[in-house]
Amino acid sequence: MSALQRFENKLEEVISTVFARTFRSAVQPIEISAALNREIDNSAQILSRDRRLVPNSFHVELSPPDHERLSQLGDQLVDELTTMLEDHAARQSYLFTGPLSIELEMSEDLPTGRFRVRSQSLSSVRPGAGRPEVRPTDTEVRRAAAVLVVNGERLPLNPPGIVVGRGNDADLRIDDPGVSRRHIEVRVVETASGPRVSVADLGSTNGMVVDGRRVTQATLADGSTIRIGNTTMTLRQVAPTAGG
Repeated sequence: MSALQRFENKLEEVISTVFARTFRSAVQPIEISAALNREIDNSAQILSRDRRLVPNSFHVELSPPDHERLSQLGDQLVDELTTMLEDHAARQSYLFTGPLSIELEMSEDLPTGRFRVRSQSLSSVRPGAGRPEVRPTDTEVRRAAAVLVVNGERLPLNPPGIVVGRGNDADLRIDDPGVSRRHIEVRVVETASGPRVSVADLGSTNGMVVDGRRVTQATLADGSTIRIGNTTMTLRQVAPTAGG
C-alpha cells in the first residue's frame, strides 16, 4: 500500500470517528433542562429568607443541526422544559418575575452538541384598575409628549404623567416583587420648548436608579433609564409630526 493510500485510509477513519462523535454529542432535552435549572440557580436574587427572585424569559441557542432536530418535537419539548423548570422553581421557593417563556433559537456559530442559555427578567406590564387593557395605537404613540419603553412595549406619556407601581391603583402596573404598590411618578409638563419629563420616588421600599445613579427624583432626557425592582424603563422623546 502506498503512502498516499495509507493517508487516505487514515483520513477516512478520522472523518468517520468525527461523525460518530458528533452524533453521540448531539444536544439532548435533559441537558437543556439541567442548564435551565442552573441558570435560575445562578441568577436567583434573595427577596427574603424563603423567597428568591429568578428570571422568567429564556432563549436556548442551538447549532443548526440540533435546532432542526429538536424543532421537530414541536411545542411538546417547550412544554416539557417549562414544566420541569416550574417544578424546580417550586422546590427551591423561587419566584418568577412574570410569565415563563422558553424559546429555541438557531445560532450559526455553535457546533453540534453545544448550546447556550440566555435569560432575563421581564415583568408583565398592564394598565391599572379601571383602565382599558388596550395596546396604544401608532397614532397615539406619535401624538404623545414622550414614550416610556418597558419590556419592548412603547407606552405614551402625556401631561400630567403617570404613577407606576405594583398596586391596582397605579396607572401602570408592573408585576415585579421588587416594585412597591405606588413606586414612582413620571411627571410630564408642557413648556414652550417642548415637554419636560421628570420622575420622583413615592417613598418606595427599594428606591429607584436613574441613569445608573440611585436618586429620589430626577429630570429625564431622551434615552434616560429608570430601574425599579428588576424592571428597567427607557424614556424616548417623540419627534412632533407635521400637522399634528
